[in-house]
Amino acid sequence: MRGTKWFQHVIETLEPGKWELSGYEAALPITEKSNPLTRDLDKADAQKIVQLLACDAEIFQEEGEIMPMYQRLYSESILTTMVQVAGKVQEVLKEPEGGLVVLSGRGTSGRMAFLMSVSFNQLMKGLRQKPLYTYLIAGDDRSVVASREGTEVSALHRIEELKKVAAGKKRVIVIGISVGLSAPFVAGQMDYCVDNPAVFLPVLVGFNPVSMARNDPIEDWSSTFLQVAERMKKLQEKQEPFVLNPAIGPEGLSGFRMKGRSATKILLETLLLAAHKTVDRGIAASQRCLLEILRTFERAYQVTYSQSCKIAAVMKQASTSLEKKGWVCLVGWQTLGIIAIMDGVECIHTFGAGPRFSFSQEDFQSSVLPSLTENDTVIFIFTLDDNLTEVQTLVKQVKEKTANIQALAHSTVGQSLPTSLKKLFLSIISITWPLLFFEYEGNFIQKFQHELSTKWVLNAVSTGAHVLLGKILQNHMLDLHISNSKLFWQALAMLQQLSGQPKACIKSLLQAIHFPQPLSDDIRVAPISSHIQVAREKEQGVTIRGETWFDEYSHGVLPASFPLVIPIALLSLLFRCSIPEAQAHLAAAPSVCEAVRSALTEPGQKLSAEPLETLEPALQ
Repeated sequence: MRGTKWFQHVIETLEPGKWELSGYEAALPITEKSNPLTRDLDKADAQKIVQLLACDAEIFQEEGEIMPMYQRLYSESILTTMVQVAGKVQEVLKEPEGGLVVLSGRGTSGRMAFLMSVSFNQLMKGLRQKPLYTYLIAGDDRSVVASREGTEVSALHRIEELKKVAAGKKRVIVIGISVGLSAPFVAGQMDYCVDNPAVFLPVLVGFNPVSMARNDPIEDWSSTFLQVAERMKKLQEKQEPFVLNPAIGPEGLSGFRMKGRSATKILLETLLLAAHKTVDRGIAASQRCLLEILRTFERAYQVTYSQSCKIAAVMKQASTSLEKKGWVCLVGWQTLGIIAIMDGVECIHTFGAGPRFSFSQEDFQSSVLPSLTENDTVIFIFTLDDNLTEVQTLVKQVKEKTANIQALAHSTVGQSLPTSLKKLFLSIISITWPLLFFEYEGNFIQKFQHELSTKWVLNAVSTGAHVLLGKILQNHMLDLHISNSKLFWQALAMLQQLSGQPKACIKSLLQAIHFPQPLSDDIRVAPISSHIQVAREKEQGVTIRGETWFDEYSHGVLPASFPLVIPIALLSLLFRCSIPEAQAHLAAAPSVCEAVRSALTEPGQKLSAEPLETLEPALQ
């Protein structure tokens, strides 16, 4: 849809999709549904994969005129709430003494909170203003640069962390980020803020309707996420708490929050930048200001995906390195380096990739460079405003180890990459941005465009590389690691979608987790955390021929005892067999995906639209 009642879109946004129909995977929240646009992701070549993952355009889609099922980013209700929240941020900016803006989240939502707090503190320092932003992430600061998805934080600890950063403050805006409205870390903080309105103003950000927020009990807490979100929604008329939850459609890779994290960045940077731009002019934030900024993010989408052929080429090279047991190293400058770390950390728990992080040129030269081989791919990520001499020096050193050197380079019109540097790269994704003539705050728009574009490129490369390796079935990641409560419920939803047997899913999942122990009544009624702990120990504790399971499984090296929890549970459902028999089916197949694909073609198999089974009394 190009022309709308709001403004002229930069990109050709999509028409309302099949996922918006009331009967489409009705048991699942939007963020957990499978995206109809990417159903054949596993059959696509590199070029087609990039095109399918461009379903990020759904972020900018407006609500349907005929069937307006969900509020969207451009809905009147969402824009109005964004203006109201921007006004609250302006109040803190006008009276900074005793004020604070806290961005909080778990996993990559917490990393996004870290990135945005750094950016807006940098903006304020440039204006010689006292920085007013901070962040909270589940599992402490180590989670910013490490995959600690198994970190479950008690409700009391969540509150204590918030109290600590807010100590002595008079007015604290707490922006809790939970893409699926499901993270206990965020729910506890939002609940506490609602109970203490004299100091705290909670703002909940996610991408499901409130009615789809997770309603499962939170261990050591009295409320579910749904109850917290419903409470905030009822109070929103008083502008005490706020809920910002536009629908953006299902993820390209089912259940994984890549699109949700991009939408988080777009929504919050638009809102916060509008607050800063207008407060300096002495005027209130407006929808017009929001829409001007949103247009720049649409332009970032357009510019990024115009490079789809080059993105596909880098994707194929990355996949080749992974197939040869090599590394894909991301080397980034400034905040683009943070984006690279975020993508790398996501790969650890999404695809089972191994971690290798460095935080300076010297660190990279001493800890990573010596071990590079000709099978490795290195992707350099920079702007032409960065120190290109430093970039060239490092590229030359890497070239002595491997010829597989790629670049993602951002420039503005009139800039060009020096020939001496250009000739060192095997291929270059060169993204050229138009000149922007904004006031100081507006200059940050291009920085945000660079970051978002980089995120989209790296997400496509890392996801696509693993698709080409055969790790994806349709648009589902089968070897998901059950390392926290979110991933436990995500695994259960995937089993329900693929098996067509919703009533039997929880039993099969618990059997696969606890095998060879029989499924006793004590196990059935145990808290979710106990099942997660067993699954984590089982998935982390096995190596074959010196290699971890996620490096070997796709090549058929699968003894019957191999603990691939979700594939084994799924095969036991599809074949209606025992866990040992499911393990035997898996061991006989060339890969996990082929084992499941074969089972799905058995007569009588079909996907289910039935709701998930009731989980009481088990798991409560």
